[in-house]
Amino acid sequence: MSEDPFVTHRGLLFTVAYEMLGSAADAEDVVQETWLRWADIGDAARDEVRHPRAYLVRIVTRQALNRHRAMSRRREDYIGEWLPEPLLTSPDVAEDVELAENVSIAMLTVLETLGPAERAVFVLREVFDVPYEEIAGAVGKSPAAVRQIAHRARGHVAARRPRMEVSRAEQRQVVERFLAALTTGEVTKLMDVLAPDVVLVADGGGLARAVRRPVAGAARVATLLSHFARFTPGANITTLLLNGAIAARIDPADEFSTAVTFVIEDGRIARVYAIRNPHKLGRLGTVVELRR
Repeated sequence: MSEDPFVTHRGLLFTVAYEMLGSAADAEDVVQETWLRWADIGDAARDEVRHPRAYLVRIVTRQALNRHRAMSRRREDYIGEWLPEPLLTSPDVAEDVELAENVSIAMLTVLETLGPAERAVFVLREVFDVPYEEIAGAVGKSPAAVRQIAHRARGHVAARRPRMEVSRAEQRQVVERFLAALTTGEVTKLMDVLAPDVVLVADGGGLARAVRRPVAGAARVATLLSHFARFTPGANITTLLLNGAIAARIDPADEFSTAVTFVIEDGRIARVYAIRNPHKLGRLGTVVELRR
């Protein structure tokens, strides 16, 4: 007996929803709603579906667009900067360079600047190579309109996306240099590993202490980070793969408090994303399957 198409494509469906929403919790809900709709059509009707993958992607896209509206209302009341929910990923995600770039916290943050339809079109076309005709069916627009949206979204993202052409070995080397400097609390050592125009963004969601606006410039970021060693002595710092890239986990007093991801350019840290909202840290004990 062949495997149910929903089971076969579940990893893909989760990845599509996560890329569109930036929230694993909401993506899981969307996948569950997709399953219910798939189950509701009945065995006979499912057997008649000629392209189950396309059919399921269409359902998950529609459900994600519906969920996006509810999330937008929640965001209006969010305290401080909002960052995507980080995910613990396996080495095979990091080895798929294109997938790793597209699911990175940096890219998901860029995708937040798109409207819901633009984001859906961009994700389906650029990340999953879905034909324009299928995207049109998923977002309820004509193929011609989808092409225009894709062109506009592509230009918008290209102007904002970080350069991420860095090997995993270089990622690890730079991140470990940064973490070594962080534990000393010395401003000069921190500045040596930070790009001049570095930006730090933190997300505490009003539930954990975090700067509420981005901090820009090596001197300001280094000064802010120099307080880390003094205020969190003995913190346990480890490296791990988050969203397909080398990242850090910081546990002061054995309590998981911060996930930190980076953008590395020319051997230095160009962006620091610190996620401290505890509601976004609950999945980092289990590897999440992301697939194209």
